[in-house]
Amino acid sequence: MSVKIRLQRHGKKQKPFYWVVAADARSKRDGKYLEKIGTYNPNTNPATIELNLDSAVKWLHNGAQPTDTAKAILSYKGALLKHHLDGGIRKGALTQEQADAKLAAWLEAKSGKVDAKKEGLTKAQADVKAKAFKAEQDVNAKRLATAAQAEADAIAAATPAVEEVAEVEVEEAPAAEENNETTEA
Repeated sequence: MSVKIRLQRHGKKQKPFYWVVAADARSKRDGKYLEKIGTYNPNTNPATIELNLDSAVKWLHNGAQPTDTAKAILSYKGALLKHHLDGGIRKGALTQEQADAKLAAWLEAKSGKVDAKKEGLTKAQADVKAKAFKAEQDVNAKRLATAAQAEADAIAAATPAVEEVAEVEVEEAPAAEENNETTEA
């Protein structure tokens, strides 16, 4: 029986979620598996990967062949490096302590890169929010200025109308005085 380390799809439409499993190569994609090794969620940025490193290495030692995507995930989490270092220990090129130190140093460097990417994404999102807020403030300021200008224009337009009415009343008043004088005469 040949064993594959592969992904088993779960989740819903347009929102995939995968289990990393060791399964018989003849079984269906989402069918029977021998052991669940971890999970992979590509919906987050960066993708979330939970992996039982020891279990994955055990299956690699037993001859399991990872698929291309599973191989990338195992490499990302350091399972292939640990498998490689264990081969060096068996051959006598390394001691267990040296291999553990190399793996720990690699994992530390990898986690530093992932944290830097997360911080960069968080900073980028904050920058986008700040730019959107600034643009919204500018639009609101322009809208308020336009409203104030329109109100000032309305007041200015209403004021001459009042002056015109006053001038019309003043002009009518002398005519009325003439009428009063004619009636008195």
